[in-house]
Amino acid sequence: MSSPFFKSSPSTKSSLFTSSHLLKPLPLRMALAGSGLLLATLSAPASAAEDASVVFSAPPWPGVTMKTEIASEVFEALGYSPSTRQLGAQITYEGMSLGEVDAFLAAWLPAQSNMYDAAMEKGTLVDMGNNVEGARLGFAVPGYVAEAGVTSNKDLDKPEFADKFEKTIYSIEIGSGASEIVNKAVDGDIYGLGDWDLKESSTPGMLATVANSSKSKEWILFVGWTPHWMNIEYDMVFLDDPDDMWGPGGGASDVKTLANKAWSEAHPNATRLLDQLAFSSDDQSALIYGYGKEEKPQEEVAGEWMKANPAKVKAWLEGVTTRDGEPAWPAVKEALSLPEA
Repeated sequence: MSSPFFKSSPSTKSSLFTSSHLLKPLPLRMALAGSGLLLATLSAPASAAEDASVVFSAPPWPGVTMKTEIASEVFEALGYSPSTRQLGAQITYEGMSLGEVDAFLAAWLPAQSNMYDAAMEKGTLVDMGNNVEGARLGFAVPGYVAEAGVTSNKDLDKPEFADKFEKTIYSIEIGSGASEIVNKAVDGDIYGLGDWDLKESSTPGMLATVANSSKSKEWILFVGWTPHWMNIEYDMVFLDDPDDMWGPGGGASDVKTLANKAWSEAHPNATRLLDQLAFSSDDQSALIYGYGKEEKPQEEVAGEWMKANPAKVKAWLEGVTTRDGEPAWPAVKEALSLPEA
């Protein structure tokens, strides 16, 4: 599994979706995405059936895979025919700006700030706000390390602690937003990390090291985030970040829904649903655990979650209709065999 901070290499429009950039398609039912419009537009019903074709980008991260799967099932029940491309984050932003991708449920900020800011300056995207509450990114340690006195990034380079970490930081993919932050911290000697060794690998590689270290009670400093199954699987503690190395709010993060502006304006009904689509961090961590850790089929994990949370699904559908103008909740409830909310 890769992380919600991966950056793909730059691309031009002509090569945006060539085989070198298009990964194996996800076996998702595809769903609509939209973009936030003015309140009046969101409130107004579509005067005619919206075009059914919607293109999602879902990079190979369990969190966005599961959100896109759930959204896709709901939208399919409403009569839409979405499709999904598995693209890295930077290619996704370029694709949305060019109108070749309609929606993205994993704009993780501030880790993706450079990509996000550049795309928003073009005026071709609409930001519908967070679809996950309680997200966070930062340094983390096992619980026994925190109990030994390491609770803040300021503690890391203290003589009594640094050697126990072997002055080593474990991070995720080279080129990822998170890894860029750590590299800047080392280069800038933030928190005294200038002489620390940075080991970057895949997310599964990093977490395998965390698992092995935790079993033997060895000290390890790693990049952690929530939502993710690591928060369920491991006894881990996020460190305080008084100098805002990870951004304001102690590493608090936004996970936004973005869409192509022109597509959004042509799909007010779909836009309203995506504007209302939201998960708690615990919700998404549970989804990621089922799919990313237990390796259940995404359709199974999505179905189980929606059957256990019909009221949340119903809330997303307030003011939404099927594509042909019928009430949304009865159609979704029947199509997905959901219990009464």
